[in-house]
Amino acid sequence: MAKIAYILLCHKDPDAIIRQAERLTAVGDYMSIHFDASADPAQYKAIRAALDNNPNVTFARKRIRCGWGEWSLVQATLYAVEAAVDAFSRATHFYMLSGDCMAIKSAEYTHKFLDNNDADFIESFDYFESDWIKTGWTEERLIYRHWFNERTQKKLFYGMFALQKKLGITRKIPEDIQVQIGSQWWCLRRQTIEYLLDFCKKRRDVIRFFRTTWIPDETFFQTLVRHLVPEKEIRCRTLTFLMFTDYGMPVTFYNDHYDLLLSQDYLFARKISADASDLKRRLGLLYAAQGVQFQISNEGRSLFNFLTGRGRIGRRFSTRFWETESTLGRERELLIVVCKKWHVAKRVLERIRQTTNVPAIEYVFNEEDTPLPALGGIEKTLGKRTRHRRALMRMLFDYFETDRLIVCMDPANLDLLEDFASDRSVTRILEIECTFSDDYLVGHAMRVGLAGEQTSQETLDRLLPTIRNDMVYESDAIRDAQFENHSRMRETASAAENADELAKFLGIAGDKAHDIASTDYLFAD
Repeated sequence: MAKIAYILLCHKDPDAIIRQAERLTAVGDYMSIHFDASADPAQYKAIRAALDNNPNVTFARKRIRCGWGEWSLVQATLYAVEAAVDAFSRATHFYMLSGDCMAIKSAEYTHKFLDNNDADFIESFDYFESDWIKTGWTEERLIYRHWFNERTQKKLFYGMFALQKKLGITRKIPEDIQVQIGSQWWCLRRQTIEYLLDFCKKRRDVIRFFRTTWIPDETFFQTLVRHLVPEKEIRCRTLTFLMFTDYGMPVTFYNDHYDLLLSQDYLFARKISADASDLKRRLGLLYAAQGVQFQISNEGRSLFNFLTGRGRIGRRFSTRFWETESTLGRERELLIVVCKKWHVAKRVLERIRQTTNVPAIEYVFNEEDTPLPALGGIEKTLGKRTRHRRALMRMLFDYFETDRLIVCMDPANLDLLEDFASDRSVTRILEIECTFSDDYLVGHAMRVGLAGEQTSQETLDRLLPTIRNDMVYESDAIRDAQFENHSRMRETASAAENADELAKFLGIAGDKAHDIASTDYLFAD
């Protein structure tokens, strides 16, 4: 009978990891864990303390810091696989999981399924001929070397790419390797894993090649399995049910998705919401259950496509489906800095970045060239960002893997402020009130196209009071909206007064807030 060694890569939520390990090993299966070395050491100690006495759990011999798109994810997987091979001689299959995956079938069903299907389950499509990559780089991932993390070292990442491209420095793909691509969630037989580990020892040239490719967790195992295993023994699919939105972000499952998940022709599902406590409870009981019959309808993807295409869930004034999916979540906190003088807000934001670890983005709805990660196209234009504002924010929370995020907005964006304030998440607003000299207002008029170099002083004299009144009106409108969590910094206030407002807005200590508020050039034009 099949016995599974689950390969778990994780970086947070130790309680959930412990429960997952206990749940999956209680029926005789195994687990090998790699816990990200960049995570809180106390969390790793808690996991070890809870699981060290479980003979069916082992840990990767070495922990490394993992980053999205890096070789480190593949290396961490290999460390966990090696530990599992050494520790669990009776394991027949090795199943790749993440911390937010859960079984959607019983262990009884899962073992019988694997016994009846003597094959490796892994998506493995031709890298160049398939349409697996919808947008963005294709050849560039392989023929150029990528040493830096695209998310945390963006300037270095794109700078080195540009330099190689300019100098014409490319490399060849190993001649006997046909690169494949697919999902990183696979289930491989023991003999395949042993072939793969042996290949890694012999072919250091292939390892060197993949070490500097971009997003190798989508290509490394997919390529090697196709290279090592006859095609008739490969099922080009994953056994983990996952869906993506039109913007390339994974769909999250909640409490009311239980019946839908069980009816899918898969063994696991991701991503299960951290808040879906009832769904987690029911799925946890399911894995150990005996005699459960599953009616496979496999309608999940077509249903999702139908609902997103339809737009509404059935009632004339009901919430739009994509708006429901794009709500930020009760556990999240959106912090909005509102200021007409964008340079002032950016200075405040920079000081906040230096003082806290909260991800901060500048005028995302006002400046087209605001630096943003690739989010499947939704970030391309101001129009798209504004139309899909909640979806955009949710993607940014997911991208930065955070529950707190700071953005800047212009006071004219009252509709956006009201929309975010009505979300189930916590929205905090820090309004920065500045004084406006005539020189500043003239410059503003020229920047927005209300005046030019040839505009007469007489015209400017008539225009400036209107612009000033408009700015006052915007500030009054924000005040009249009576937002629940509204703080206000003023250029005319003392540093101590502004520090109090900052501390309330950010939830930080008074001395840190005072360091920000006392910056001498904060309001300079």
